[in-house]
Parts: sequence; structure tokens; C-alpha cells
Amino acid sequence: MSNFQHGVSDSIRSQTLAAAVAAAARTRRYGSWYVAEHRFRVMRSYTQTVLFTAVGSPLVYLYAMGVGLASLVDGNLGNGAVAGVSYLAFLAPALLASSAIAVAAEEFTYPIMLGFKWNPTFFGMNASSIQPGQIINGIVISVAARMLLTCTIFYIFMLVFGAVPGALGFVAVLVALLTGLAFGALVMAYTATLKDDTGQLAMVQRFVILPMTLFSGTFFPLDVLPPYLQWIGWISPLWHGTELSRVFAYGLPEPIWLSLVHVLYLAALLTIGWIWARRITVRRLNK
Repeated sequence: MSNFQHGVSDSIRSQTLAAAVAAAARTRRYGSWYVAEHRFRVMRSYTQTVLFTAVGSPLVYLYAMGVGLASLVDGNLGNGAVAGVSYLAFLAPALLASSAIAVAAEEFTYPIMLGFKWNPTFFGMNASSIQPGQIINGIVISVAARMLLTCTIFYIFMLVFGAVPGALGFVAVLVALLTGLAFGALVMAYTATLKDDTGQLAMVQRFVILPMTLFSGTFFPLDVLPPYLQWIGWISPLWHGTELSRVFAYGLPEPIWLSLVHVLYLAALLTIGWIWARRITVRRLNK
């Protein structure tokens, strides 16, 4: 081979190596967004489910619970039936927060098991320049995007049904987003610890999400419960998110310090769950 051919070959190898190094550096820098893009592409395979849930849930729940049941409650107790507002106005912010919890329960459970066990894409991602922590970051980003879409559509239906008397009601969407992520981060971390699903995720639905929904002041004020059950609401992210949403949706009278407690509690749960999930992912992928 001539010197010229050697020079051309070396030049091509140098260019290829430089391109590979640049691609790896780009992946290391934007790995979280690449993972989020991957999850968005996966969500496209069940777009109909995402849209049906986002549109169908507020339509069904607000009409059945907020209008049907509310007409009975308001008919017996008057327009200021609960906390000085109509039952629809009282219930709607709780249903908004619950919709975020529902998205979290869907996206932070089986997709995590899928990535670790059933279709171990997380190991493939980790074989590239993407770091384990970036995998978790990307999942949170993608779920937050779906959750924001779902909550925004839900809020639009709340406006249509006349369930938002407060001028700052739109802030309830952000509160619901924080609520869903706070709960979802803990569920994600727990799911990441599972080697096999032998019914644990179904038990989370039955023994965590269902009681949390029933005993978090969703359908009635928490203080009407017996004292020995109220603690469930106090530790529930749904109760904190619901109460804070009501502050913005219709001006629920509440001390400022308590509103700050709601925000700090939800932020703490999100931080703990996020860090816990990252550490578990690093340990499992880097064995």
C-alpha cells in the first residue's frame, strides 16, 4: 500500500474516531434527554390509551362524581355544601391530583420492570455513554410531560364544568404535577428494587393507592374521619396535593405555614424517591 493510501486510511480512522468521541461526549451530556425521547417513542405505541385516559377520565369523573353526586349533596346541604363552596368545586381539585397519581402509578411501575427485567433496555442504554442516573432522569422527564398533558386537559374540563371559582386555579395543575411526581418517584424507587413481579405492583394499587384515595380528603374533608384514620391523610402525598390545589382553585382558607408544609413535604418525597431510584439503578446496572 502506498504512502498516499496509508495517509488516506489514517485520516479516515482519525475522522471516525473524532466523530465517535464527539458522539459519546454528546450522549454523556444529553443522555437524560435521549432516554426521555426513547420513552416518548414508546408512548407513541399506546397514544390512544394516553389520549383516552386524559380525555375520558375528567369527563367521566367530573360528570359522574362532580355533577351527578354534587347535585345530590348541594341539593341537601346548599351551594356552600362543603368548606363553603359547592361540592363540585370541592371535589374537582382532588380529582385533578388523583389523575396525576394515576399516571404515576402507570408509568413508574411496569415500564420500570420492563427496562430492568422483561425487555432489559436499561442495560443496553448503560452499555453506551448513558449513565444509570440519566436513565432515571429521562424517565422522570417523560412521565412529567405526560402528567402535565393529562392534568392540563383535566383542568380544561374543570373550567368547562365551572369547577374553578378561583382566579389562580391554573396553579393547581402545577400542584398536581408535583403531587404525582412525589408519589411516583417513591413507587419508581420501590419498583427498581424488584427482581420479579410476583404481585407486588398489584398490591401497591390495592393497599397503597386505593386507601390513599379514600382517606386523603378526596371525597370529604379529612377532619370528618375518626382521629385514628386521619394520620393516613397526613402522610399521604395526595392529601397534601389536594389541600394545596384547593387553596388555589377556590381559596380554601389555610395558614401560609401549612401551605409551605405541603410544598416542602411533596418536594422532600420527590427528592428522596428520585435519589433512591438513581442509587438502586446504579447498583443494578453496574454489577
